[in-house]
Amino acid sequence: MSDDEFAVEPVPGLPELLPEGERMLWQGKPDWIGLAKRGLYLKPVIAYCTILLGWFAVSGLSDGMGGLAVAQSLLLPLLLAVALVAIIFGLAFFLARSTIYTITNRRVVMRFGIALPITINLPFSRIETAALRKFGDGAGDIPLTIKGKDKLAWLHLWPHARPWRLTKPEPMLRSVPEAEKIASILAEAMASALPEGQMTLPLAAKRTVNAAADHGLATA
Repeated sequence: MSDDEFAVEPVPGLPELLPEGERMLWQGKPDWIGLAKRGLYLKPVIAYCTILLGWFAVSGLSDGMGGLAVAQSLLLPLLLAVALVAIIFGLAFFLARSTIYTITNRRVVMRFGIALPITINLPFSRIETAALRKFGDGAGDIPLTIKGKDKLAWLHLWPHARPWRLTKPEPMLRSVPEAEKIASILAEAMASALPEGQMTLPLAAKRTVNAAADHGLATA
């Protein structure tokens, strides 16, 4: 995918030029390695393949097969496992490359999609809560809860959706690098743009564990 494919966009990641008074505060993409590990469940897939290969090996040895014969019997399953992992990495790479998240002083814009890119505009007035889940590598997820009965289809959002929120899907900035910094930018922008008290925090947020929460974001 080349930048020429987005030549019709006046600003990469945005469907149109920003109106007067609106300015871009941050723009970025998911970390594709993090997207593979957490969004496409790379670790569980590797664990499953490892257990399956181990079971094949133990089963072969218990049936009286020699070591060489067992190794030969594992060759095809091993190649299939490697191919599956390669597919996950490739999909994560292209998903991340085709995604642009944008935060302005008025809204969050998500543009994603490999074959058919779509753009989702989320004005701050439609965002009820924002949360932060930070990982050990500094990347993190920033899910957004939409106000009222407005609903976005989970399948349309995937993988940019909070896991297991199927009845009321939550769009999510997935595996963004420097997540705490980005969450702070979003929280400060929402606090400045919305009337006091309009942005609320989830009741489940019992304690503050990072700086982003101090700026008005709860932890996921």
